[in-house]
Amino acid sequence: MTHKVGTKGQVVIPKELRDHLGLRPGDEVTFALDNGGVRIDPVGTGESLRGRFAGHQLVNSLEADRAAEPR
Repeated sequence: MTHKVGTKGQVVIPKELRDHLGLRPGDEVTFALDNGGVRIDPVGTGESLRGRFAGHQLVNSLEADRAAEPR
């Protein structure tokens, strides 16, 4: 795969590579020199926890557990 460097020094990471690495818009990557080339590594590709427990009544369960604890 080859791509041209744009006037602002930007290149597009090919979709196949983005998919393989799980990169999405807004994700951060690091750049490093590697044997005369450039290596791009994802930073903290962990999945967001936001909304993961929606609809699980987690808060109610935690509050009930806390209320049941001896004080």
